Amino acid sequence: MAAPPERLAALPPSAKLVYKILEYEGPLTQQALCEQTLLPPRTVRYALDRLEDAGLVTPEVYLADARQTLYSPVPA
Repeated sequence: MAAPPERLAALPPSAKLVYKILEYEGPLTQQALCEQTLLPPRTVRYALDRLEDAGLVTPEVYLADARQTLYSPVPA
């Protein structure tokens, strides 16, 4: 499930970290990503926006809590 290196290389370090965490841990919410990466929520949101724009993650409705979004890495 590795991302194409050229798409990932152009992203900021925070986006690379978030992507690697999603790759190892599987689908997570923004809150869980903040806890895993120790990054502030604003930085994680920015990283997720960049990853979505690059087509590397997909947002889904988190059924356990519809107020949150579950982010999954896109298979290569």
